[in-house]
Order: sequence, then structure tokens, then C-alpha cells
Amino acid sequence: MTNKRVVVIDGEDAAPEAMRPAVELIDSMSLGIDFERPLVGEAAREQAGSAFPDETRAAIDASDTTFFGSTSGASGAALFYLRWGKETYANVRPTKYVAGYHSPLKNPEGIDFIIVRENLEDLYLGIEGDLQDIAGLNVTSRTARKPIAELGVGKYAIKVITREGTLRVVRKAFQLAERRAGKKRVTVTCKYNMLRISDGYFRDVAEEVSKEFPDIEFETFIVDDFCCRLITMPQHFDVIVMPNLYGDILSDGAAGLIGGLGLAASGCYGDDYAYFESAHGTAPDIAGMNIINPTATLLSGCMMLEYLGFEDAASSLEHAMVEVYREGRCLTPDQGGDAKTTEFCDAVRSHL
Repeated sequence: MTNKRVVVIDGEDAAPEAMRPAVELIDSMSLGIDFERPLVGEAAREQAGSAFPDETRAAIDASDTTFFGSTSGASGAALFYLRWGKETYANVRPTKYVAGYHSPLKNPEGIDFIIVRENLEDLYLGIEGDLQDIAGLNVTSRTARKPIAELGVGKYAIKVITREGTLRVVRKAFQLAERRAGKKRVTVTCKYNMLRISDGYFRDVAEEVSKEFPDIEFETFIVDDFCCRLITMPQHFDVIVMPNLYGDILSDGAAGLIGGLGLAASGCYGDDYAYFESAHGTAPDIAGMNIINPTATLLSGCMMLEYLGFEDAASSLEHAMVEVYREGRCLTPDQGGDAKTTEFCDAVRSHL
């Protein structure tokens, strides 16, 4: 049987301190995975004259998946390729409470939902500029009731919601709901009361897709109402799908319900490729201290293992982490402990 090929990009600042022991731990499971680290970022710029050399792109193209550490610098060129170059349109962000997580909620038990963020369009297409550049367009503000040319000096950004982009990400959400035990519910949220044409289109296309899945409950909420419900009744939700900007913001907010971004995994899926990364940033303030929480990285690794077909290994790794949190003796500072990153990974390894 041919080994799976995984490209590893460690990221910047404190991110490699989580990635390296996480990869070592997964590699120790002897699953038949070849990990490779092609040049990327500043090291690649120094040695090859480019932060994202052709050889690195070729390695990604030849791999089964990429395991990505958080970036705040030059390795972001690889992330840009993994997202838009590979068209990984569905950013899947699980939020699941585990006993021992340092949640701020009084009763976090039973929180177990997934946010599916459309990953490629919306305002993140980056179509921005000076208002004067579009002053000649025959467009009048529906709310201010005056032409663009009369709004004054300022900037603009264009929000784009396409049918194809919405169809595929909403179908991904329903497919996830089909495979999950329990609620079998898909929730759509966006600002369709105010942005009636763009966000309204996202909701309407989602409702159309819902008819393909009659066994899955379907509901919609205006995004501000949804925010309130997410905080007051998080156990209600199962799979939630939304446009890019809302998903970026609310998935981070959701992590706060269970104990922070150190627990927030993610996987970005396209039709032919996927990559996996922790949702937190690079944490430059703790770089070199060996205290970054590797839980998000390891949980992203679980998602990666499932994608590669190693479902039993993914379940074993997740269970080992659950045991570490249940015991509560070897937790990193963000979760109320004093363990080092590597000590946490060693504790997880002891439960495999």
C-alpha cells in the first residue's frame, strides 16, 4: 500500500512549537504517512529567492494534503495557494466542549456544532478602492438615497455571493449533517434583512439546496439574532453555514464558548484537495516559551487523518486528548495549567 504524502508548513512565531511535536506524535502512530517540509517563507526567500518556490508548489500538488501552521508572514504565500489555487471553498470549524476545557460558560456541556464558512468569495475577494473610482457608475444608495458620486471622499468594498459558490458550500454543510449523529440540523445565517440581494441570495440558494436533503432540518436566522442564540443556546446547533466574513468572525467567537482559540481546529476542503490548520494565530508574544496549546493543531490533525482514511487513528488521537483533559494534570497555561507544549503532547502519547 502506498504511503500518504503530507506537506508540512510549520508557520511563524510560536506556531512551529505546536506543529513540530504534533507531527512527531502523529508520525509515531506508524500509519504509513510520509511527512515532507519543502522550503517556504523567509527560509525559501533566502535560499531560493522566493517565499513560495515552484518546487514547493509542485510538492503540494503531488501531496495528498497539507498540514499548515499558523502564519503571519512570508509562508502566507503558500496559504494563498492552498485556498484560492486549490479552491478549498469550505472552511470547516468544529466547536465541541470536552470536560476539562477552561470554558467561561456555567454549563458548556453538550456544545457540539460545526461552522462551515464559505472560504473564497464575499468581501474576501478583495475588490476595494477609492469611491471616486466608481463615481461614474449609475448606482444610488438604497439607504442614503443619493448617487455614489455624492457620498463624498471615501473607500468602497464589493461583496460577491455567487450561485456556484453558495451551492457547493451549503451542500458540504448538509453532507456533514448527514454523517453526524444527533440533531441532523443545518442552520443558515447572514444579514438577509439588510443585504436583501446578496445575503438574501445566499439564504435563497441554501433553501433550494435544503430540498435535496429532506431528512435534515433546515432553519435560518439573521446574523445578529444568531449571535445571541449562539451565546444563550449553543447546544441547539449542529451544522451552521454562512458567508465568508461572518464565518471568519463567528467561528473565532464560537471557540470562546468552549475555552479559546487554542482549542479551535479547522479543515479547508475543495472538490479535489484539502488542507488543515489550527485556527489560532501565531502568538508572537509567547514564541520560544514552549507553552502554546497544541490542542487545536492536534485536533486539526485528527481531521486530516479522517480525510486520509485513517478514521480509527483519528478517533484514538482525539480520545487520548480527551483523557488528558479529563485528568487535568498536564494542561497548558491558557487552560489553567502550567504544562509545556511538549509535555502536553507526551501526555497525549501516553494515552494512545
